[in-house]
Amino acid sequence: MSAPAKKKIEEQPKLHGILGEFRNPKALYDVAALTVKSGYNKFDTYSPFPIHGIDKAMNLKKSKLGWIVIGHGLVGFCGALTMMYFMAVMDYPMNISGKPFFNAPAWVPITFELTVLLSAFGAVFGMFFLNGLPKLNNPLFNVDRFKKATDDGFFICIEAEDSLFETEKVKELLKEAGATHIEEVYD
Repeated sequence: MSAPAKKKIEEQPKLHGILGEFRNPKALYDVAALTVKSGYNKFDTYSPFPIHGIDKAMNLKKSKLGWIVIGHGLVGFCGALTMMYFMAVMDYPMNISGKPFFNAPAWVPITFELTVLLSAFGAVFGMFFLNGLPKLNNPLFNVDRFKKATDDGFFICIEAEDSLFETEKVKELLKEAGATHIEEVYD
C-alpha cells in the first residue's frame, strides 16, 4: 500500500456515536427507557434542565460520591483528634491551671473544621474522578444542533463503543422513538 493510501485511511474520522434530538422531556425520558430495554448501556441524555426520574429510566446506579465524602470526613475527624492528642498529651504536655491534657471541648472547632474541609475536598475531587474529568473536549461540541441542549433541546447519544452498536439499527431505533433529527457524530 502506498504512503498516500495509508494517510487517507488514517485520516478517516472515528465514529463517536449517533445523536438523536427529541421534542420534549417526556419523549427523551421514553427513549432513554427504550434504549435500556433494547440492551444499550453506553449512552447519555442531555437536556437544559434536570428531568425527574431520568436516572431510573437510564438504569443508572446510585452514586458512590456519598461514600467518598463520608470517608474523607471520617479521615478528617480522626486525623484532627489524633493530631491534637499527640500534640497536647504526648509531644508537648502543658499543665495550665490544673486542666486535663485531654481537653476535648477545646478541640471541637478544629475537629469540625478539618472534618468539613476534607469532606469538601472529597466531594470536589471525587466528583471529578467519577465523571472522568477533566475532559477538555467532547465530540458533541462539534455538532451545531447540540448547542440547543443548554436552551431548548433534548438529546440522546448512543455511543459507538457499545457492544450492541450498529449504525443502522441505532438510527432505526431513534427514528421509531420519534426523533426529530438524527445525526452521526465523529471524533
